[in-house]
Amino acid sequence: MSYDLAVWDGALSLDNHQAGSVYDELYERYLESDDVAAPPAPRIVAYVEALLERYPDEVDGNTVWASPPVSDEASGPIVYLLMSYGKAEEVSDYATSLAREHGLVCYDPQEKCLRS
Repeated sequence: MSYDLAVWDGALSLDNHQAGSVYDELYERYLESDDVAAPPAPRIVAYVEALLERYPDEVDGNTVWASPPVSDEASGPIVYLLMSYGKAEEVSDYATSLAREHGLVCYDPQEKCLRS
């Protein structure tokens, strides 16, 4: 079981409905396709690197990620984060605040709402 967040480089002035539409479009274009993934955008790379400094892909066989390596979940302007449910609250709170620091949008696809 996992808790998921989507983080992308885009307009920060979205409401939940607009963010849902952008998420659907980005997910379909960059993550759902079986084609070769687009290289992650520089701001997404910087975000993922900062996130992995605190929560590495694997430490002594353990990870907070449900689908490591996290960098494989990044494509173009979006990264899709799958967190192990047991650490989801802690990791998602940090991922959200880090997204804000990096000027990125953070969206909860389960609740269909922006995280701030």
